[in-house]
Amino acid sequence: MNRLTTIGAVVIVLLIVGITFGTFTVKETERALKFRLGEVVRTDYMPGLYFQIPFVNNVRKVDARVQTLNESPQRFLTSEQKNLIVDSFVKWRVEDVEQYYVTVGANPRRANLRLSEIIRDGLRAEFGKRTVQEVISGDRAEIMSILTEQAKRAGDSLGIAVLDVRLQRVDLPEGVSESVFNRMVAAREQVAREFRAEGQEQAERIRSAADRRRTEIIAEAQRQAEELRGQADAQATAIYADAYGADEEFYRFYRSLRAYENTFNSQDDMLVLSPESEFFRYFDQLDTLQP
Repeated sequence: MNRLTTIGAVVIVLLIVGITFGTFTVKETERALKFRLGEVVRTDYMPGLYFQIPFVNNVRKVDARVQTLNESPQRFLTSEQKNLIVDSFVKWRVEDVEQYYVTVGANPRRANLRLSEIIRDGLRAEFGKRTVQEVISGDRAEIMSILTEQAKRAGDSLGIAVLDVRLQRVDLPEGVSESVFNRMVAAREQVAREFRAEGQEQAERIRSAADRRRTEIIAEAQRQAEELRGQADAQATAIYADAYGADEEFYRFYRSLRAYENTFNSQDDMLVLSPESEFFRYFDQLDTLQP
């Protein structure tokens, strides 16, 4: 009985040891390497439960989530030999877990140190090609793109995938910021003055063309008006001539009546003429003109 109890206890202990040291789990956020006597034998584990031979195999897990390298602010010289303070960060994650283990021992701190060296060298090279104004005003996106490509190539050799490189802040040292800012303001004001001058020049050209077109239109309208007026006068003259030719005496009488009407249209009007004047020629003929 004691012997059976001892054997049962041994079996239970072996089962516990087997379960404890003979199984392992891989989570969604992990990558695993399986070793056999120190040699990597498998790395392609999906999330789940797996078995191993205790004391022969051992497993090492690494974090497969996105990691962040936050660089402390560093000083870099531009092509003008001016210092810029740059604060950057890198986003990366493990891609080839075996290569990651071989190159940096699956240690994220060592991976960050390697990436930090690469980013600093890249920033030093790119900032050295550019002026302060180029870096601050428009080349930051280009610099980040170049650094991302360089870091990706370097990351491939480390077994990691570099997702992004960002420049959080690019500042000038105190005392230099104001002078650079003033130069940038002066440059922008010069550009604004050039734009205003070009706009005024174009406005003058447009205004001159409009004035010239206006003059041409008015001249053409006056010419047409004079032609129409001349034609109308000619027609009126022809009509008057025809009417005058039909009854000359009646026409003279009608003209005299209009003259009387225009001359004596107000009680305050006074006209001093001789009664025998041609102007009163029809006054003496009223009796003859009555029917």
